[in-house]
Formats: sequence, C-alpha cells, structure tokens
Amino acid sequence: MNLWFTEEFGIVGGLRQQVKIVRTLHSEKSEFQQLDIFETADFGRMLVLDGIIMCTEFDEFSYHEMITHVPMMAHPNPQKVLVIGGGDGGTVREAIKHPTVQEVHLCEIDRRVVDLCVEHIPSMASKLNDPRVKIHYEDGARWVKEHPGTYDIIIVDSTDPVGPGKVLFEEPFYQACKGSLRENGILTTQAENFLLHTGLVGELISFGKKMFKTPGYYYTLVPTYPGGMIGFTFFSLSQGPFEHFEAKLAKKEYKDMISSMRYWSPEMHRASFVLPASIKKKLVV
Repeated sequence: MNLWFTEEFGIVGGLRQQVKIVRTLHSEKSEFQQLDIFETADFGRMLVLDGIIMCTEFDEFSYHEMITHVPMMAHPNPQKVLVIGGGDGGTVREAIKHPTVQEVHLCEIDRRVVDLCVEHIPSMASKLNDPRVKIHYEDGARWVKEHPGTYDIIIVDSTDPVGPGKVLFEEPFYQACKGSLRENGILTTQAENFLLHTGLVGELISFGKKMFKTPGYYYTLVPTYPGGMIGFTFFSLSQGPFEHFEAKLAKKEYKDMISSMRYWSPEMHRASFVLPASIKKKLVV
C-alpha cells in the first residue's frame, strides 16, 4: 500500500505538502535530529530531517548546482572551499567539478547524515571519497571561528532555521564566516523562499550589507520545496556575481563542466538575481 509523507511548513503557517512514498528505507533518531530516507513513488529517494524535506533525487540538481556554481563561477580562482551542512554530498559533488579546486572541506555536525546518504543516496554522496574532500564532523559555527582567513568560498547548505540549523541564520555566524574568508572570498547561504519568508530573507541580507562589499540574493526552482523555490544569499568581499564567470565560459575545462549541467547555465546565473519589483523593494538589494 502506498503511504503519504506530510511536511508541515513550520516557519510558514497554514501550508503543508504531501509526497507519496513506496517504502521507508531508514528511520532513526540521531544525536541531533530525526533522520528518514524514503523511496517515493515519483521523486526517487528522499532525505527528510526533523520532518523537513532536504532533497529528492528528482530535483536535487536544481538546488545543488545553483548553491554551488553561482559563487564558484563568480570567484576568479576558487581553490579552497568550505561546505557547512550538506551531509547528503550534493554540494560537494558540484564543487569538485571546478578545475581550480584543490580542497573541499565538508563540515557536517551529524555523522549519520553522511553515513546514510552514502548508503542510500549514492547519486549525491558518491564523490565524498574524492581525495580532495575532507570531512569534519563539527559544529559549523565553531569551525569558521577557529579557521580565520582560510577559504575562498563558503557555502552554507543548511536546514531551515530550527533545531541544530538555527545558529546558521544568526548575525554572529555571518560575521564568523566573513572572518574565515580569504581575500576575494564569497559566502553563499541557503536563504529560504523570498515570497514565503520575506522577513527572514530581509534580515539575512541586512547582515550581509553590514559586512560585505557586494550583498545579493538569488533563487532556484525546486518543486519539492515550499512554494516550489528556494533562495540563497550572495555575499562577496570584492567582486559581484557577474565579473568573472563570462571569462571562464570560453575555457575548454569549463565548457566540459557546463555541458554536464542540468540546471545551471550562464543564462540562469544571470536571471536568478532578478527579483519581482515588490520583493526587491522590500529586500533593498
């Protein structure tokens, strides 16, 4: 018998969504959160943390490509990358595609997320064994404080601002991330839905405007997320999102990489920063 998984949108009152599941592949309460992996009827395998859908095989690429390649293509020479959260491995998989990358550090607080995704969702986690990847099972907020001036790119691939992910949406964390960046560094964070969470998005952008030369916000379409979309902050110590990626497009190594993309493209890169007029006024970006 098919069952239905129901996600209550805790930070948006009055909304819920349901996904038909075929079977439960794994369910446990880890030290930090409830972890579930389901086989769904239409969306492949699905990772759920504390009742919130993190990713499905059906549409994860639109999230992971955009959270990763927008900052990576905007940076002139990203060599050392930090991913905070992202234990499913999708963001790491995308980051190591870049020819300049020498190291990717994954800082995931919950080891069980990594273990279970390696076992059950290898389409996302299979590149975690790449020799350039180093996994640290640590608190990301503490990690950036302890590693000043270390990274060219920091990508915060976090859960919603509840449970262990709450600290990743607070101003001291953004300040610590800034301190952990090298010259020309870029910080990108998961930043919710600009229509459903306008107040929260505005608060995050206000943090960046205090600390970074170039603050911005962009988004991607993910059908299995609330409202079918999710956004990201773009905070840079120097360059904006468009200065460097045009030059990379002509290089063979980038042409090969781009040809493998399923969502990111030069056109989507540019268009993703275009916001509705009313939202742009509210966010002042």
